[in-house]
Amino acid sequence: MIPPLANNFVAGEELDEALSHATEQHRHGLGTIINLLGEHYTDPGPAHADTQVYVDAVERLSRLDGRVCLSVKPSQLGLDISDDFFRARLEEIVDAADGEQFVWIDMEDHETTDTTIDAYEDLSAASGGMVGVCIQANLKRTEDDLQRLADTAGKVRLVKGAYNEPSDIAYTEKSQVNEEYRRHLEYMFREFDDGIAVGSHDPEMIEYARDLHDTHGTPFEIQMLMGVREDAQRELAAEYDVWQYAPFGGKWFSYFYRRAMERKENALFAARAILGV
Repeated sequence: MIPPLANNFVAGEELDEALSHATEQHRHGLGTIINLLGEHYTDPGPAHADTQVYVDAVERLSRLDGRVCLSVKPSQLGLDISDDFFRARLEEIVDAADGEQFVWIDMEDHETTDTTIDAYEDLSAASGGMVGVCIQANLKRTEDDLQRLADTAGKVRLVKGAYNEPSDIAYTEKSQVNEEYRRHLEYMFREFDDGIAVGSHDPEMIEYARDLHDTHGTPFEIQMLMGVREDAQRELAAEYDVWQYAPFGGKWFSYFYRRAMERKENALFAARAILGV
């Protein structure tokens, strides 16, 4: 059972709980991106099992009251086993979605970038644009990746990047990452016809995206994590397309711990939540 406060960040341990959470967010004007927690499987068994949970979820989304889609991690689908194994599991989920439900592909560390983008390009075309991919602004390759993806049928979620990458391939200073994020956002609003997802909780970046929208008229959506600035999410949803990323599953502890420890002032919050006090 997820302790009190920790469930601010995690939508339960079971699919039913995640779907109930999505229905509740719909009442507040939010779409929900559900993600089953799990990553870096080297055994085919868990990868097959998680794939089946996503397939089962797809079958239920069309009957749900609200806007809900999926987000999957490549290493959860067996990328650490092989590229082909990962592609087969991802294709199984996208085939089940059958162009009716949207599937996001999360981005992990830099060693997975090429394989993830290749899969996205192939499946976005095959699915009629019903697949999206996450791109990280801190990587020095991102300008080239965005140019490559500008005319792709699916969506691109731009985030700052959460992985501790080597300085020869990534910007490591916060100011540099912010500068790159703004630069890449400007490119996307200028060169993309649509399919832009602004993955950020930073008020300055969201305001910049709103200004770019006013300038270029390019449609966009805002994506934020469950448990982070939820009041702002609901306020923004009155005017913009806002989606909340809501993870669920039994592997909630490590995810919650990372979220709670991202800021030093959250250390006591994390301790209380873990202990349930």
